[in-house]
Parts: sequence; structure tokens; C-alpha cells
Amino acid sequence: MTQTNKKLLLIDGNSVAFRAFYALYRQLDRFVSPDGLHTNAIFTFKNMLDAIMKQVDPTNILVAFDAGKVTFRTKMYQDYKGGRQKTPSELLEQLPVIREMLADLGIKSYELKNYEADDIIGTFSKMGEDAGYKVSIVTGDRDLTQLASDKTTVFITKNGVGDTEAYTPEHMKKVNGVTPTEFIDMKALMGDNSDNYPGVTKVGPKTASRLIQKYGSVENLYEHVDEMKASKLKENLLNDKDKAFLAKKLATIDRTSPVTIDLTDTKLEEPDVEKLRQLYERLGFKKFLAELNATGSQDNQEALEHYDYQELTSDNIHELDNLDAKEITFYLGMLGDNYHLAPFEGFALKVNDKLYVSKDYAMLTEMPLRGILENKTIHKNVFDLKRTYVGLNRLGIKAQGLDYDMLLASYLVNNENNSNDLGEVAHLYGEYSVKTDIEVYGKGKKQAIPDDEQFFTHLAGKVSAIEKLKPLLLDKLKEHEQDDLYETIEIPVAFVLAQMEITGVKAEASVLNQLGNDFSVKLKELENKIYSQAGEEFNINSPKQLGHILFEKLNLPPIKKTKTGYSTSVEVLDQLKTKSPIVQAILDYRQIAKIQSTYVKGLLECIQDDGKIHTRYLQTLTATGRLSSVDPNLQNIPTRTDEGKQIRKAFVPTTKDGYIFSCDYSQVELRVLAHVSGDTHMQEAFNSGYDIHAHTAMKIFHLDSPDQVTPLQRRHAKAVNFGIVYGISDYGLSKNIGISRKQAKEFIDNYFEQYPQIKDYMDKAIKDAREKGYAETIMHRRRYLPDIHAKNFNVRSFAERTAINSPIQGSAADIIKIAMINMQKKLDDMHLKTKMILQVHDELIFDVPADELETIKKIVPEVMQSAVKLDVPLIADSNWGHNWYDAK
Repeated sequence: MTQTNKKLLLIDGNSVAFRAFYALYRQLDRFVSPDGLHTNAIFTFKNMLDAIMKQVDPTNILVAFDAGKVTFRTKMYQDYKGGRQKTPSELLEQLPVIREMLADLGIKSYELKNYEADDIIGTFSKMGEDAGYKVSIVTGDRDLTQLASDKTTVFITKNGVGDTEAYTPEHMKKVNGVTPTEFIDMKALMGDNSDNYPGVTKVGPKTASRLIQKYGSVENLYEHVDEMKASKLKENLLNDKDKAFLAKKLATIDRTSPVTIDLTDTKLEEPDVEKLRQLYERLGFKKFLAELNATGSQDNQEALEHYDYQELTSDNIHELDNLDAKEITFYLGMLGDNYHLAPFEGFALKVNDKLYVSKDYAMLTEMPLRGILENKTIHKNVFDLKRTYVGLNRLGIKAQGLDYDMLLASYLVNNENNSNDLGEVAHLYGEYSVKTDIEVYGKGKKQAIPDDEQFFTHLAGKVSAIEKLKPLLLDKLKEHEQDDLYETIEIPVAFVLAQMEITGVKAEASVLNQLGNDFSVKLKELENKIYSQAGEEFNINSPKQLGHILFEKLNLPPIKKTKTGYSTSVEVLDQLKTKSPIVQAILDYRQIAKIQSTYVKGLLECIQDDGKIHTRYLQTLTATGRLSSVDPNLQNIPTRTDEGKQIRKAFVPTTKDGYIFSCDYSQVELRVLAHVSGDTHMQEAFNSGYDIHAHTAMKIFHLDSPDQVTPLQRRHAKAVNFGIVYGISDYGLSKNIGISRKQAKEFIDNYFEQYPQIKDYMDKAIKDAREKGYAETIMHRRRYLPDIHAKNFNVRSFAERTAINSPIQGSAADIIKIAMINMQKKLDDMHLKTKMILQVHDELIFDVPADELETIKKIVPEVMQSAVKLDVPLIADSNWGHNWYDAK
């Protein structure tokens, strides 16, 4: 074997297993074997291993594990790695199985008493280098980057499977400013919070790097420390000398550990296919079972289930004439998330057990395919109804009969998973025969175009997965009592959203350009004002330069420091507003600059050839069911400042003299709270038409009539009302409204005294979530809460607050969706030209011709207020004008 062919792969088993566990931690309850073992870490570890093996193609491989907590380092420093959270039991139970799987794959794993996995890897990397191997190390721990050399590359795992950052000596120099061996000296000076050992007081990465670049080592630094000028740094270096030398010993990986195996033991062996098959069956890993081919080898890691598909061409398209089918499965391929602009790739169609694929999407516009897609009597199964509908509309096809959406069904079954990749969704339900798009195309700069066979197999796999998982998902919806939510809300609202997106919103570029000019003038004025107050010119957008001006030159009190210097965040500046007029000017400058870049320039780039902006609504993003707007986000246009509000002037009706009509629910979440809690006092307030915030102020301040309520008391009561919905604490309330924590607690106590059934509701919501593992809306939308039993107080508290507010927020989201469905039906039934163009959470916005305004004024509030029947009335308030600004 030549030297160039000798490749040694060393894997930090504990670190990679930890990363694997948390990569799918949110899906913990879904990755359970038939006999009850958690499998998320095993599954992801295998995926990560496959990606690494493909990248490195090693001849030798070793996976090193920690033998225990007691090592030679804990004898040196008792608190080494002290304070680390206990390894979750759900991960601990998977570690032996990971090692079993490695053995079955022909991969050696090893541990050594009194030594860490790092030391085993350090020892074998040296052995490999000395023997002429090209060495690759894979870990999530940057401590191992000290082993990088011209013969060894250290790959640090990042977010995704197979996503790593390669550390070479050159990269180390670029990232840390030091060589790999000098990195040990850096660690000696700055210590390590993760491993729980101190370095020199107040020496962070930048200072440590600078010192080591200058002196080369800790030893040389201390030989010359007396030559340094007197400073706090010098004082700390002298005081903490012993800590620095101890930290260097702790940080140094032992490359001569007394291992009992050698390089010959690391040779990659043939896998034991039969043992792997039994293991994968035991764990329920269908994907990995599919990769074991008929001869029992795993040489072809690309192997997928065989699909008996035909390429659809002009020669065989006649097979679809006179189609006798009540149901088909269809997938339209588009490359990119923004399906309003994404290029078409091709399509796949399954009908009567025949599977057709094609790259020629133009065939869809011709008969017989067009007729099939527009035939409402033929039921169509798709992955993403809205994406498919809009995509076909771009081709001039008015699709009908789309009535099964795999993405929506999966989202309702478990909305903690919000991936819109068919492969990832399929994997959640044990269907691994279809790859994810990233596995096929790569991502970022690594994207590649698959060949025809790969592409057709991928399309065929997607259509097969849609069809195969349909009964499973529909059964789960029925089991969860969510079939009505799916059929009467989510599917219909997908069509409504598709129509809204296609219609778009007319935006006047001239208005945005004028606003941009106005804002540029204001920014220049503010810039000059800031320079005048600072006494010099500087880069206002540089936190470092701004920090120098505020906290060193103007001597304002530094409220918070970060690793890189003074914090100049909005939170900090808000606390300094009364200290100097320059602070408010800086806040104003930032606000207008953001509006200029995000909304003026950003929106101008989004106006399409028809003069409209076509946003996309994400229907499966949030766990509460609320819709989100992207490309661009039209739900997030600022409303708190006049400059932000001005942006809405650019949104106008499509007809001359037409109107933008806005109608939004009044306090819908509080009305839902009154309904679900059954609180008689709150229901009485709403049923009597009282101002709910004034009513609450009367209760918590013990006043006799609304006339006695001051504006400040009403604002405080409003904060309490909405805070309760979000499970606010006395600390959170005190921060929100600027009162003492004691006062905040008194407000909350008074609130619950006056609305006792709301407290009962909150307690019951938490109790139910603990018993069921999820919270639920009026319409049975579920929010799973795996952390409801967490031992960590903060984690558990967040889950408890979520259990309280999810049914309220989720029910409000359901209500607006029902209103949208009913509203679109009303517009269609009355043959009106008015178009629903935007949804901004509790608000619906319409493009109304002048001659339909009086009709719209009447029917929109009626439809919205009658969307659902609660124990309190729903109220919707309307406004209109010749642009969106005037409609507010």
C-alpha cells in the first residue's frame, strides 16, 4: 500500500454522539424503537458517519470514547469538567448500541481507563503521522484542533449532518491567529468554561491570542512579564501564574497514552451484514435496511428502493388519454423555496400503479395532462398544496381536485417539525426510501445537478412517499381528532392563501423612492447632530467606535459588557436615554436606517413585473398555527413610529379611486381566554361591552368605576392582561412596565383574586400538559411539550407557560383562518371584484373597487364576527383609505 492510500480516520465518539443526540432532540419522542429504546442519537450518528466516510474514504478507522469521569486531569485539578450537566439518560441508553453498531460495521471503538477520548485520538494521530498516514479527526470539540498539522486535518462538526469546518495549521492561523501548538498556550491563558478550569483573570481569546503571537508560549511570556508596562493585565498575569501553568497542563492532549492496541487494529473491516440487518430491524431503521442490498454488501451507499417508473415523452403520453382514475399522486419540481420565481425542474405522476416522470414540464400545459390537473373529479395527492397550486398557475393551469396535502397532514400530527423537505418529513414516519433535497443536490456552493437517473429516481421516490404515507397520516389525524381541523380549516385556507399570493399587493415604487430620499435627508441630519454632540466624526454603525464615544469620551455608565467590548444594544441605549441627548439621536438614527434598508430598499427589490409584491405565507412554520409572511415579510412593517407607518403609503389598490380596506379583531386572544377559562367576571366585561383594560384596572387597583381609572393604570392593566396570556412572571411584568417586582406581584395577585377562574384554567392547562404531553386549541390543534417534565427549572417553566398560552394563541389563529375561508366564499358567492390581499395576524386587508366599498363595509365585519361561536362576542373593527396607511 502506498503512503498516499493510507488514510486514518479518528472519531471523537462521545462528542459526535452528543451532537447527534441534540440534532434530533426535538424529535426524541418520535425516534423510539419497537421495544422502547430512544434511537435519535444512533440514527443521526449513523448518518453523520456515512457522510464522514464518504468524505474521507479511510483505510483505517477508530472511534474513541471516554472511559469515565475520573482521569489523570481530575487528579491534577479536582473540579476539572465539574458543573457539567448530567448526560441525559435518553443518550446514555444509546451509547452501548452505537458501539454495537460500529462493531457490526467493521469499525473499531476503544476507551482507556484514566484517559479521555482526546488523548486516545492524540496518540493515534501521532502514530498515524509517523507511519505515513493521512489523518482526519472528526469531533465537536475545538480542543482537538491543537492536533492539526500538515498531515492531520481536524474536522469540527457544525449544524447539519456531514457539515464540518476543516482545521489545518493555515486555518488555525486565520481563525485564532496562532499555530495549533500555540493554541494550547492560548487555552492556558484564557482557561475553559466548558471544561471548568480557570486561566488568567479577564484574559479572553483576543488578548490570549495577542500575547501568544508576541511571546510564542506561556513560558516565554512569563520570562518577559517583568518587562511589561504596569497594567491590570500584568497584575492579573502575575497573580494567576500558577493557574496559567496548570491550565496548560490540563489543555495539553497526551499523545503518548498507554494504549493497548495499535494501527493494525484500526483497519476497516467488512461489515457483518446479517448482524446489521438484525440491529436495524430491532431499532426500526428502514432507511438503513434499504441500503443493505440484495448481496448483503454496503458498497453502494447510494442504493435506494427501485422504482418502476417510465419517462413520460410525446411517444407514450397517449397512455394517459381517456384516463379511468379517481385518484392520482402528483409532484411538481421547482428548484428553490420561493415558488413564485423558482425555475421548474420537472414533475412526477402516479396513476393506476404506473409511475411517470419527466423533465419536460411544458407537457403539463397540453392535453391530456392539463385536463387531468384541471379535472375536479380526479382527487390529487400532493406534498404541498399551496406550492403546487401556485406553481401550476404560473404555467396557466387552474388546478382542481387537490385535496390531500402530505405537508399539512404531517404538520398537524406534530407541528414541532416544520421542515418543508419531503425527504425529511417522510423520514419522520419511517419512510427512508426517498432522499432529502440536500442529499441529492447538496447545499450552498456544494450544490450539484444530479444526472437524469438520479433525478428521476428522486422524483419517483417523492411521489411514492406521498402515496405510501397518506393512510398512516390520515389515521393519525383521526386518532388525534384533527381530521376536521385538517379538512375544514387547513386545506381550505391553503387555497385562500394561494389566491392571495397570486393576486399580490400593488406597491408604488415612486412612493418608496420618495420615502427613501426623505429618510436619507433625516439620516444626514441625525448624523450631523450625533457628530456635534460627540465632538468628532466616527462610524455610528461600529459598536466599538460607538462604545468608545459613549463610555470613554462622554463617560456614560457602561451597563453591559461583551467579549468584544461595551454593549451598545437597544436595551442598553434605552436605559441611557436620560443620561445624554446623543443616545436618543443614535436610537432614532438606527431606527430610520433599518426602515431605509429593510423596508424601502428591501420592498423595492420585491416589486415584480406586474407592479405587485407577491409574499409567501408559511402555513407550517409556527407551532401555534399562526401564519408567517416571507419574501418579503409584509406582516412586520413597523407601526410604532411615524417613519415606519409611512411605508404603508406605498401599498395601494389596483383600481383607480379604489380603497384598501382593513378589518381586525379586537382583543381576540383575551376573548379566547375568557371563553376557555369560563371566568364569569371577564365574560361579563366582554358581554357588557366594557373596555376590558379599564375593567381590569378597576379590579386590580380596587376602584369603583371606570371614570377613576387613569391612563397609566389602564396601561398597566393592559400589560397584565396580555402578560397573563403569555404566562408572565412578576419579574417579567416589573421589567415590562417599570415597576418594582413587589408591585408586579401585587398586580398579578389582585388580578387572580378578581379573575379566579383564569388561575384555575392556567393550573389545569399545566396539569393536562403533564398528563398528555401536549396542549390543545379549541379546534384540537396540538402543541407537543417534551420539556414539561424537565428537571431544569427554566426549561420546565417555559414549557408550562407554553401550555398556558398555546391554546389561546392557537385558537386565535384558527379563528382568523376560519374567517378567511368564510370571507373568500362570501366574495365568490357574491361575484365581487374585491380581493383579499393580506393577513396580518388578527387583521384582514382587502383591495376594494370604489363601487363595492359600501358592501364590503357591511359584510367583512359580519363574516369575521361570526367565524366561531364563543361565550363572548367577537368584535372586528374596520378602516379604509386610498392606501394602507390611510386604512389604519
